[in-house]
Amino acid sequence: MTVEPAQEPGPTAPSSVPEATRTRSARSLRWLVAPAVVLLAVLLVRAFLVTPFGIPSGSMEDTLQVGDRVLVSRLTGPDELRRGDVVVFDASRAWGVGEPASGPFQALVGAAQSLVGQGPDTDYVKRVIGLPGDHVRCCTTNGRLEINGVAVDEPYLKAGDAPSLTTFDVTLPPDRFWVMGDHRSASADSRAHLGGPGGGAVPGDDMIGKVWVRYWPLDRLGSLPTGPLSSVPRNGE
Repeated sequence: MTVEPAQEPGPTAPSSVPEATRTRSARSLRWLVAPAVVLLAVLLVRAFLVTPFGIPSGSMEDTLQVGDRVLVSRLTGPDELRRGDVVVFDASRAWGVGEPASGPFQALVGAAQSLVGQGPDTDYVKRVIGLPGDHVRCCTTNGRLEINGVAVDEPYLKAGDAPSLTTFDVTLPPDRFWVMGDHRSASADSRAHLGGPGGGAVPGDDMIGKVWVRYWPLDRLGSLPTGPLSSVPRNGE
């Protein structure tokens, strides 16, 4: 049997894509991948852990000033909230202040906004005054806020502000929260929506989370005071 000699491999055909072009393409791909990874990481952190939030108005003065930056913990569920907690929530459903962002494009925009601590216009920051089942009213006892029959002091109120110039007397249904700003004379809060479908109360499902810490400005870095509201017993106790 005749064995044919092995043939030497021929010269490799030159690539139709120049090396310089392939290098530029790889470099461009890296520039695209890196921002995508950052945005994905921000989306995941924002959705499950903490959300940066910039204070857009003076409704929480002097506790929070316009331009302050806070981190909002998403690990605190509605059933873990306590009176006096400062929270961020989506007001679009309870108060009809616009439509919540939805869809992948809006999610990416939200992630990009989070990088600079800017939230949607439908996100509000207020203080939890009443928990589900609480009876909250103002102002009948020496002009003070009353929760479950107990008149309370509110040391976090902006100096010179009354607890409320709007009278109200509400008993909160299950899974509804009564929220108010610390600058009562400049806060459109639950009082401003008494005539709405939910009577001004915010559903627990609309709570984004509890303000965990203020991280900017650095000279006011730290947690926020809750006041004495948490010591008031539950309604009926």
